[in-house]
Amino acid sequence: MPLAPGNTRAAGPVVPGMESAARSVDVVVIGAGQAGLSAAYHLRRRGVDDVAVLDAEDGPGGAWRHRWESLTMATVNGIRELPGMPAVDAADEEPARHAVPAYFADFERRSAVPVERPVRVRRVEDDGRGGLLVRSEEVGGAPRPTLRTRAILNATGTWSRPFVPSVPGAAEFHGRQLHTVQYPGAAELAGQRVGIVGGGISAVGFLLELEDVASTVWYTRREPVLRDGPFTQEAGRRGVASVAERVRQGLPVRSVVSATGLVRTPALREAERRGLLARREMFTRLTPTGVLEADGTETPLETILWATGFRHELRHLAPLSLHGARGGIAMDGTAVAADPRILLLGYGPSASTIGANRAGRAAVDALLAGWDRRREPSR
Repeated sequence: MPLAPGNTRAAGPVVPGMESAARSVDVVVIGAGQAGLSAAYHLRRRGVDDVAVLDAEDGPGGAWRHRWESLTMATVNGIRELPGMPAVDAADEEPARHAVPAYFADFERRSAVPVERPVRVRRVEDDGRGGLLVRSEEVGGAPRPTLRTRAILNATGTWSRPFVPSVPGAAEFHGRQLHTVQYPGAAELAGQRVGIVGGGISAVGFLLELEDVASTVWYTRREPVLRDGPFTQEAGRRGVASVAERVRQGLPVRSVVSATGLVRTPALREAERRGLLARREMFTRLTPTGVLEADGTETPLETILWATGFRHELRHLAPLSLHGARGGIAMDGTAVAADPRILLLGYGPSASTIGANRAGRAAVDALLAGWDRRREPSR
């Protein structure tokens, strides 16, 4: 199944002569989504002006540029304001893919954060002298001079690495398989039998949107957790803290929604009443014409919509060998515990609008505190 290509590659030839032409900067911020812009803003506020901000998109907005048209501001799971900015001012019916990039563009203009785009980071290496080398190219393939830096604030997010679980029979299915990143809108799936896989916000949104135009079946690995009451800041903080503890221990990352559950909004209550949220156990395999259910029966389907989440886009950091024996990257706050020159924004607890702005500021605080400690005279 073809999926959207990633924004980075972990390997590539080194262009002769580029090492000597390396440009030195204090900090490189990779990614200009919410977390990256927040970090760049706080770096400038703290007097660090020698910063390169690299972004693979050809305009502001990060992953929001690629959301589906029917995802409106009324249905997104909250957009936190960027530092120094008012909250997003957009009508409920406006598509998020237009409103949020416009908001990011306004922030870039107001804050004068210089973003170099479209630039794809290929790999990051240790220079053997305490610094880091960042190798990148213009989107389209033209190489750029290597950057030499003291630290990297990585904010590449997850959108470019859609995850689809390995299921027997996937190659035999004659229908269409789509991930969230490829969702074409309800009109294109009208009249079809659609299997929606996943227990998060996107999966539930697809169920609601397709209800009147398609026949849907919902599959999840475990029973979804629907939580009563509004989504409060305290609930968000508890969810973030739970994910943060996992990354502190170097365990594989879980999503924030896995810790917070899904809020039982009025729309979801009504969907429950109509039986729309009657999930099935995960099917055991795909067949040429559908799926084989857990009970052995076969259900015909024409499209499988994988709302199964994403993996963190960290392939360009592979030369640094940051992953540990427990399967994840052990973190000390936003810094990699084993290499504090690398700070990960959007990894673990900051992989949401709940934590992104806070992570940008915290990363800058941690970086500068570390620099100050290294400047202190020995006693």
